[in-house]
Amino acid sequence: MTENSENSENTGFLRTLLWVVLVLSAAANAILSSTSTNVFIGAAFGVITLACAAGLVVQHYRHRER
Repeated sequence: MTENSENSENTGFLRTLLWVVLVLSAAANAILSSTSTNVFIGAAFGVITLACAAGLVVQHYRHRER
């Protein structure tokens, strides 16, 4: 395996993981925000959602074709 293909596999895995966590945390944030549970738990899922979105943006700009 070359270094480039290994890096590509890691990038694909990280991107998939970020998307899954983003969708799950956004859903959890929406559900917890609409119920009368602890506000801080919903806010924590919101922060996780924002962090995943930022990670996807950074990864996009680092690995885009030039």
